[in-house]
Amino acid sequence: MGKNKYGKGYVSKGTSSKSSKAGGTPIRAGKIKASHVLVEKFSKAQELYEDLQAGENFENLARQFSTCSSKKKGGNLGEFSKGDMVPEFWNACTKLKIGEISQPVKSKFGYHVIKRTG
Repeated sequence: MGKNKYGKGYVSKGTSSKSSKAGGTPIRAGKIKASHVLVEKFSKAQELYEDLQAGENFENLARQFSTCSSKKKGGNLGEFSKGDMVPEFWNACTKLKIGEISQPVKSKFGYHVIKRTG
């Protein structure tokens, strides 16, 4: 359990000791669905992650803060395959359960906070 900027404890949604060992939701037909918020600085990504853990709406934060063109769709990237994304992004997605949100993930594009949607 960690603490958000409000000093309140949180446990990542969708995780338990049993599911953590198993990894993320299985990949069907080699495709994943996800949304993300992309920002330039780690500190901003961490702040957004903490806001999400405190109950903020993912789509609203993506529209407001993301530097990716997907912000127009609330960060929704739709369905994609392994080769469509940089390895860091893909690998983070594969570790998430559907509905779970990642801590900040660094790539050559900046810092992503990812929500697996399928």
